[in-house]
Amino acid sequence: MQEIKAQPGDIVDGVRNPDALLGYFHCAERRGYSGVGLYCRRAPDAVREGLGIPDIDAEGRYLEARYGNLSVISFYVPSGSTSEERLAIKFKFLERVIDPLYKLATSGREIVICGDWNIAHKEIDLKNWRANQKTPGFLPEERAWLSGVFERLGYVDVFRRLDPRPEQYTWWSNRGRAWAKNVGWRLDYQIATPGIAAKARSVSIYKAQRFSDHAPLTIDYDCVL
Repeated sequence: MQEIKAQPGDIVDGVRNPDALLGYFHCAERRGYSGVGLYCRRAPDAVREGLGIPDIDAEGRYLEARYGNLSVISFYVPSGSTSEERLAIKFKFLERVIDPLYKLATSGREIVICGDWNIAHKEIDLKNWRANQKTPGFLPEERAWLSGVFERLGYVDVFRRLDPRPEQYTWWSNRGRAWAKNVGWRLDYQIATPGIAAKARSVSIYKAQRFSDHAPLTIDYDCVL
């Protein structure tokens, strides 16, 4: 889960541990802002909050659960869409998280990073790509950065490994009738190291109900913890 917008004291027991799940959260210092979470059926061996980068960690953007040789991560990239200042912060964020992403990729662990990456990678990943080439989330620099995550760091876009179809989106504007017309963007990804990515068996985007401007992305992996 990303953008939970909650403080630890806001997370009551029924939300923290629903239906026998164990909830873990990295909340932003600023109230009503950002924050990430993980719900786990089994307690992790270890949980890591943050990347060790103080201003990024203050916004609650990284949470890692470790199970043996597997790390499952909730990750939230700034959108950069509200102002030039926030776009500059996003680019600085992207610049500084490359080293931690590289260290994860070369750690010998299997990594699955589930998150709102706030970047539509290719033209297939948003409906109106021609009109949005100067829009944050589809800027050439952002797309090149994400290409580097795949091509230079060696991660796999797990959804696209299994589903090459167009018009598969995870975010729709609340304006107009974007949801009804499926005028969306694919901003949410599970990005994984090749070993665990190869074990992905099915993918789906949950659209039976709308309770956010994002839709949940589900990927099933054939692996035993």
